[in-house]
Amino acid sequence: MLLIGECIDLPPCSFLHTQKNYRKSFVEYDPCLVAPTCLYLASKAEESTVQAKLLIYYMKRTRAVPQEKCTYEVPDILHMEMKLLEALDFYLIIYHPYRSLLLLLQDAGITEMTKITWSLVNDLYRTDLILMYPPFMIALACIFVASAFQEKDTIAWFEELRVDMHVIKNITKEIFDFYENYSSLSSERLTAALRKLPQRT
Repeated sequence: MLLIGECIDLPPCSFLHTQKNYRKSFVEYDPCLVAPTCLYLASKAEESTVQAKLLIYYMKRTRAVPQEKCTYEVPDILHMEMKLLEALDFYLIIYHPYRSLLLLLQDAGITEMTKITWSLVNDLYRTDLILMYPPFMIALACIFVASAFQEKDTIAWFEELRVDMHVIKNITKEIFDFYENYSSLSSERLTAALRKLPQRT
């Protein structure tokens, strides 16, 4: 799904819709159909609409999914889109950490760290942290991590905020766990796992 999203230049926040959809029970549906449908729906919600046939094309071209699983066509995606919308109760509003991030960086006087913190937030859309914590806490954790990497002293600033540092540290630990796990995940392992999934409709 990430490969397809990158091919069609979807914003990282589009992947959040997929995670949000999977909080509902979609066990009876083939992930090879649900994933591109989520991208299709997310592209609409993020106002960067991508045609369903383009998603199918890239799904087949990138070999993100084993060839034998690439049997879906545009009507399948459109039909699944309605099921996803029903599962979400037609609620597509998602609050992102980007706005909070910019305001907090400005408040801390470390706007030069915008690029690294923005990248951290983008990477976190591959996790469920965005769904588990408020956007401003995600932004603060990214600032905390970036400050450590850039050796910026932000301790006094964090103390002034009076936020629960235990939560920030928990998010930080999850960020480090994500990078540790993500670096050890190969595309061959993902393809092998997808091949083991039963074909569902």
